[in-house]
Amino acid sequence: MTGATRVLVLNAGSSSVKYQLIDMVDGSRLASGLVERIGESGGRLAHAPHGREKREVSALFADHAAALKAVAEELTADGLGLDSPELAAIGHRVVHGGLRFTEPTLVTEEVLAEIRRLIPVAPLHNPANITGIEVARALRPDLPQVAVFDTAFHATMPEYAARYAIDRKTADEHRVRRYGFHGTSHQYVSRATARLLGKDPVEVNVIVLHLGNGGSVSAVSGGVCVDTSMGLTPLEGLVMGTRSGDIDPGVVFHLHRVGGLSIDQIDELLNRRSGLLGLCGDNDMREVMRRADEGDAEAKLAFDAYVHRLRKYLGGYYAVLGRVDAVAFTAGVGENAAPVRAAACAGLEELGIAVDPELNAVRSGEARVISPEYSRVAVAVVPTDEELEIARQSFALVHQT
Repeated sequence: MTGATRVLVLNAGSSSVKYQLIDMVDGSRLASGLVERIGESGGRLAHAPHGREKREVSALFADHAAALKAVAEELTADGLGLDSPELAAIGHRVVHGGLRFTEPTLVTEEVLAEIRRLIPVAPLHNPANITGIEVARALRPDLPQVAVFDTAFHATMPEYAARYAIDRKTADEHRVRRYGFHGTSHQYVSRATARLLGKDPVEVNVIVLHLGNGGSVSAVSGGVCVDTSMGLTPLEGLVMGTRSGDIDPGVVFHLHRVGGLSIDQIDELLNRRSGLLGLCGDNDMREVMRRADEGDAEAKLAFDAYVHRLRKYLGGYYAVLGRVDAVAFTAGVGENAAPVRAAACAGLEELGIAVDPELNAVRSGEARVISPEYSRVAVAVVPTDEELEIARQSFALVHQT
């Protein structure tokens, strides 16, 4: 591989920027880091160059422009500056791409305008993603900027899975349908699971459980997503850290009409004060499990509700796929919480799903199978790598064009 081979991956949040500089020759990380509390006091930049000591900078980062300029300075100090001729592209995570963006896309003014039009269906995420793109373009206007969309992998869902059963004209007018999220992770993990089994992705049906503070499940048939748990927004589906997941829509009307809550208050309730946090006051699964082990009834209820929803989706997506070759757990909870994995698969032996207690208890950063040899379905722990997937897609697009 010759020429520029590096991709800077940016994930801009409302008050943070995560980044990784990746060399596509071998997928190695040259540097990574995080800027937190942008626009607030107590801002912090944690920078980790490969093979060197980590550095931290405390400062007031007034906005994303100041944050990214500080990142550029740290990279330059390591000889990895944004002006490097070895930098091929900057890849950006964009949460919502609607129906238009189903592939990685070179950023133009028209593309940015469409991402802005999607803000009403991703009000917490798309504005920050746009800001990251605009600042990066200003820093390197000559460099290809690539948008990789969380929703893209799920665009293959058939209409009967993507449609809500509401008036079609109203749904189309307001872009109401199921889009799904965490798509970059689901895509990476489904393919990595196939490799773990020594098979081509087109030969494998996988249920992927991306379990972090946010969580989603996908049914992937032959490398193609056919269903996923999140919908119009990241609120639908699993019990999450602070989100309710699936809920009777009538609850919204009831809380508004009878409880007197405004729409904004209900939005705040379901997105930020529900899930594990709403049930027991903690949204960190580690703390929930600790309290449950000590006999805390509220924490036990939260854990059980979380796992019950996982099992419902496992069984449901088994039915959707018809044949399941593997179940893959990934992300912070999925990769590290052995009790969650064990409880989610408990009682599913008749479906060929089982977990070996000893294999499940092993802590490792490597992809691994944790089911007994006799199981028809391989249960696996597969660390996700969304940044590498974004880098790969960005690099491939730049070389194609």
